[in-house]
Amino acid sequence: MRRIRWAPAAANDLEGIRNYLEEHHSSFAQSTIRRLYNAARSLKQFPHRGRIGQKEGTRELVIAPLPYVIVYGVDANIVCIFRVIHTSKDLP
Repeated sequence: MRRIRWAPAAANDLEGIRNYLEEHHSSFAQSTIRRLYNAARSLKQFPHRGRIGQKEGTRELVIAPLPYVIVYGVDANIVCIFRVIHTSKDLP
């Protein structure tokens, strides 16, 4: 089973999402962050379940019905979470 590694940008994305939700939609903050985190963790067992990413070497896991996409890469032993992006923003 692979390990999950969060890139600093992805950790910052998750923190920014949490901060925004706590300020604007506090009743959704905890459940949304938990769902995003659990979706990322699920990639340990099913690393190729996301679609092929827009950038070479990446994959994208759409977190429906939430408006977020987890951008990640898969290595032999590691799944690296690169970004957690709101779908209203352009993917980097």
